[in-house]
Amino acid sequence: MGDKLKNFLVRTASGAVLLGIVLAAIFSGVWGYGALLLAVTILGVWEFYGLARAKGSEPQRCMGMLMSLALFFAGFVASLYIYEVTDNENALGLGVLLLLIFAMLLVITFVIEVFRNRQTPMYNIATTIMGTVYVALPMAILTILPSLLNGLIYRGDAWIPWVPWVFLFYLLLVWGNDVFAYLVGVTMGKHRMCERLSPKKSWEGFVGGVMGSAAVGAIAASVLGGSYGVWIGLAIVVALSSVVGDLIESMFKRDAGVKDSGAIMPGHGGILDRFDALIISAPFALIYLCVIEMLEII
Repeated sequence: MGDKLKNFLVRTASGAVLLGIVLAAIFSGVWGYGALLLAVTILGVWEFYGLARAKGSEPQRCMGMLMSLALFFAGFVASLYIYEVTDNENALGLGVLLLLIFAMLLVITFVIEVFRNRQTPMYNIATTIMGTVYVALPMAILTILPSLLNGLIYRGDAWIPWVPWVFLFYLLLVWGNDVFAYLVGVTMGKHRMCERLSPKKSWEGFVGGVMGSAAVGAIAASVLGGSYGVWIGLAIVVALSSVVGDLIESMFKRDAGVKDSGAIMPGHGGILDRFDALIISAPFALIYLCVIEMLEII
């Protein structure tokens, strides 16, 4: 068996396993979905600190992880409040408490660095906080994003149910961009987009990815309901931010001098290699959906 065929089979098998885990988590409900995002948070933050250490920084990995968990669970508790899974008053109070814990840990991080006696304290603090902002904050946003997506269908209802298909279509917006960008880039790509960070990306592939994501958005509007304009607009926002997310992660890896962010998935690299587009798209999708909600555009 040739090396290329072997790598293809390994990549396909690990990709299938990842897809199965993601689908099982989404369709198991709010708790399974939260468990998936929690795993991505923990592994992603740890991988980011590995990149920082490869560059010569010495982030406070334990403190960064504690801050990330506090921020993530604040978002997850908010999602339980939205879906009325737990007592509303207790959930609200716990969410506020977790944010206060996050703020306290943030201050303690600066204090600890005073006594670590490292050569690059500013660099260490910056990378510690960056791991939380880059990975945990988007994951916290993703805990509540499905409720806003569901609002495109159940607008005006006092209680919004968990609808796994809605978030699955959000993932398909991201994947549709990746697939169509790859197909168009391979067949028609001539003009390089950002050769310094990602030599294979082309402007032709970029346009193809946006169009592919928009097509998925139109399908989502048809299958799930809601405005075609809103879904296609979301698709364009997701496609544009996904490309940026991929370039950002490529920038981090190139700066650290590594090929992959990790090796947890054979043939795919690390968690950040697979979820980089989703990480950056989440904040932009949140802003877009909040604007849609405020303007009541349906």
